Amino acid sequence: MKETQNSQQFETRKKIWIELSEFYLDIELASEDFDRISNTFLQSRLELSDIKKIDLIEVFPLLQPNLLSVAGVWEGFDEEWLLSECTKRYNRRKNIFHRLNCKFWNIFFYWMRKDYWNQIEKRMITH
Repeated sequence: MKETQNSQQFETRKKIWIELSEFYLDIELASEDFDRISNTFLQSRLELSDIKKIDLIEVFPLLQPNLLSVAGVWEGFDEEWLLSECTKRYNRRKNIFHRLNCKFWNIFFYWMRKDYWNQIEKRMITH
């Protein structure tokens, strides 16, 4: 039973990784994107604070460099690669050095996705 529950939780996490990856594309997200992303987050039944931690520790360290690239990815990240790399960071999530490194770099780069989080928060609070 617990294995099934963990498997379901991991599948939910994968969906969250895919949605969060859109924050790091070299495009401007539209209102319907925020609606879809918010719905996925709401369906996960995770707290917004937990989803933000997933972003900070598992997605941000992988994809933030794309926002700094002159010719960044804009059409979407390869899903197989994304899930594989996020899984590696998921497995390191309890490593204090990894966590501190993520928090340190987030100080400098959070502004690049702050407006996106504001859009998500507005939609999730109204539900």
